[in-house]
Amino acid sequence: MKVTKEKAAENRAALVQAAGRLFRERGIDGVGVAEISVKAGLTHGALYAQFPSKDALAAEAFAAASQEGWERFTADRDGRPATLTDLLDYYLSFEHRDNLATSCPLSASASEIGRQDKVVCASFTEGFEQLVALIQGGLCASPVKAENRRRALAMAAAMIGGLAAARGVAKADPRLSNEILRTVRQIVGELGGEVGPVDGVRGRARATQKRARLDARP
Repeated sequence: MKVTKEKAAENRAALVQAAGRLFRERGIDGVGVAEISVKAGLTHGALYAQFPSKDALAAEAFAAASQEGWERFTADRDGRPATLTDLLDYYLSFEHRDNLATSCPLSASASEIGRQDKVVCASFTEGFEQLVALIQGGLCASPVKAENRRRALAMAAAMIGGLAAARGVAKADPRLSNEILRTVRQIVGELGGEVGPVDGVRGRARATQKRARLDARP
């Protein structure tokens, strides 16, 4: 039976969503195409009717997860625009650390991307540049003598690496994991121009900052 364009688009979306969750939970190399197909409620053949390879699916799933995250974050919050403080509170939070399946794909996949095909690396690169642009659009004055682009690059790398490190030690040493998040949250905030102490990482930062909108999309 011939699949309609609408059904084909629906199948593709289901595969991308299923792959995105599984890849973040268990890694790209830890999930096979058969399992992705089952998760999406489709056959193995349906997957290859949509994607020429697992790498192509991984690249699209990564891009879709990144875009969904940025659009959700940059939406107005209770009638006000999102700020850099909002971004840091969300990204370096206990909740973000503990929910791999719905987390930022940059931090979930950073350790394995370098071993993947170029098309997957390109998708990671685009997502990283989106995060850098998002951060750069909300920077305030800082004692650090560096141009905004360099500050944003350092902050993005620290956020991704800090979250990955916090996850890596969480099962063996939960206190150390929490300490990593708190420390990275504070220092990255200072680099971004926050003034005043930051109270924890759950999403309630006590910091004064210009309410600059984070709408610098590439």
